[in-house]
Amino acid sequence: MNDLDSVFLKKSRGEKICMLTAYDYPLAVLLDQAGVDIILVGDSLANVVLGLDSTTQVGMDVMLHHSRAVLKGAKNTPVVADMPFDAYQPAGADALGNARSFIDLGCAAVKVEWFDRCLDVVDALVAARIPVLGHVGLTPQTVEQLGGFKVQGRSQASAEEIVGQARSLERTGCLALVLECVPEGLAQRITQELKIPTIGIGAGKYCDGQVLVLHDMLGLYDRKAPKFVKQYADIGSAVLSAVKSYKQEVGSGEFPGPQQTFQ
Repeated sequence: MNDLDSVFLKKSRGEKICMLTAYDYPLAVLLDQAGVDIILVGDSLANVVLGLDSTTQVGMDVMLHHSRAVLKGAKNTPVVADMPFDAYQPAGADALGNARSFIDLGCAAVKVEWFDRCLDVVDALVAARIPVLGHVGLTPQTVEQLGGFKVQGRSQASAEEIVGQARSLERTGCLALVLECVPEGLAQRITQELKIPTIGIGAGKYCDGQVLVLHDMLGLYDRKAPKFVKQYADIGSAVLSAVKSYKQEVGSGEFPGPQQTFQ
């Protein structure tokens, strides 16, 4: 597995970092073959894979299960796993033990979203030599506290708060930072101020890299895609068409034909 450090050196060379989510073996294989820099096992699987309403509805067992599958397919690509909400945010959560579970599995790092005690958690993980990516701006695990799914950092006070969070996470030892749903100018400022890379999702073109939810960019999720998503293919429609053709051929008796039949 490639070292994340070599990926993050791209910032110093002015090269962009490409990150995508994957939640299973076959899609991890394809991302690995495509040469993406990082595969993220996102807790967004709660929505796009399991049909749940919130990322907080998946726990360690689910995240480890999907991380294990992705790691089997990612032969050459470092895998980062989202720490689920209950793994580090509630009082008494064994953040260190849970993070070690991902690292022992083979993940290159874990990602944690900003919350009130975020710096304490990151400090403990870094002290234990567990690589950590931070996440500021729109943080889905605590979205209710942010007033819902909307752009963060539009007011001066909110922007300064996010800048402060970003600086603090860098000082505490995060290797990189995900910036989600913040104005492009704010993301540009943070990217210029930090030595560590920024990876944007809905944060404009000036970040050091980009990440998208794979199911969004492939048209595999039935919700309306956020504004920041570019749909590169409509795989959902292709699957629907194929299944309808299969159903029609089964009904007509055309399938199975001679080529699919043993004599």
